[in-house]
Amino acid sequence: MRIRSTILSLSIFLFSLSTLAGSNHDHGHSHTPVEQSQAEQIASDGVLRLVEQKKIDDSWKSAQVKKTLKKKFGDNMEWVISFKNENISDPAKQTIYVFLTLGGEFLAANYTGE
Repeated sequence: MRIRSTILSLSIFLFSLSTLAGSNHDHGHSHTPVEQSQAEQIASDGVLRLVEQKKIDDSWKSAQVKKTLKKKFGDNMEWVISFKNENISDPAKQTIYVFLTLGGEFLAANYTGE
């Protein structure tokens, strides 16, 4: 029974990782950068996945891209796409930042932009 539970937990964990990463990216294997419009679409899809996973409020479903830029983190350039949601009461959490590789792979999302 314990083995079955462990396997089930591991399966759920691995599935949730692939869901968070999404299907519109290349797992870092491609060296071809995506265009800005593609990066924005991938980031929007990432925000929707975070809503579906109940990691962020449902009101983020209607959030639009506020700003898109390429930013250097360490030795790597990344896409940083921000979304604004004034329906959130905490001003520190009204902007969410989505980070992608230049190839379009979802890396992370946070409220700081760092």
